[in-house]
Amino acid sequence: MTATTPPMIKMAAVNKHFGSLHVLRDVDLEVDRGQVVVVLGPSGSGKSTLCRTINRLEPIDQGTIEVDGAPLPAEGRELARLRADVGMVFQQFNLFAHKTVIENVTLGPIKVRKLGRSQAHETAMTLLDRVGITDQADKYPAQLSGGQQQRAAIARALAMRPKVMLFDEPTSALDPEMINEVLDVMVALADEGMTMLVITHEMGFARRAAHRVVFMSDGEIVEDAAPQEFFTAPRSDRARDFLGKILTH
Repeated sequence: MTATTPPMIKMAAVNKHFGSLHVLRDVDLEVDRGQVVVVLGPSGSGKSTLCRTINRLEPIDQGTIEVDGAPLPAEGRELARLRADVGMVFQQFNLFAHKTVIENVTLGPIKVRKLGRSQAHETAMTLLDRVGITDQADKYPAQLSGGQQQRAAIARALAMRPKVMLFDEPTSALDPEMINEVLDVMVALADEGMTMLVITHEMGFARRAAHRVVFMSDGEIVEDAAPQEFFTAPRSDRARDFLGKILTH
């Protein structure tokens, strides 16, 4: 028997409550290395909570979560290390307003990864080039468009050399004309083999970049299928209903 590599993310029988609200119900999910998994579902179905449990922004009530074969640490230095390995890009860009773009991108590598300043700066410039905003390096977030801010946030997450990237509705706060500039960066990342869990309403991205589509409703994973299969022949009424509402608009 050869040892198989563990999945990059493994959730088993995960439950989460907010008070009396049962937001995650016995969730089982595995994401293999290099896989892009897109999570779809109506508002309130538990998608964001699912995403936030993977780097312990939300603790869980029952079940287990492993990243790269190791259980999630509860707190302290180990948790900081895990968060460095799991990049997260939010709906709101969460950049430090009082720091320039380049300072935002170099902060983590210098503080957490203990990179030297010049090396951190060089890496950051390479990443800003990759997301197409090298010319914005010395500006402050408020001077950037929403699309540029989100690309800066992606560069900041990548600067930590994460093993996996979580995207929680990364384009939902953007104006329509800026959405594609962010999705293009994400598609390029997917093509390079980055492991990604993406919560999004962008069906085009799901079709183009996802290996699997996971559909959630009422805190449960209802379907887990290849995009082609999910979009053309969803198996559940809930998914058919959801697609009917989304694809007819």
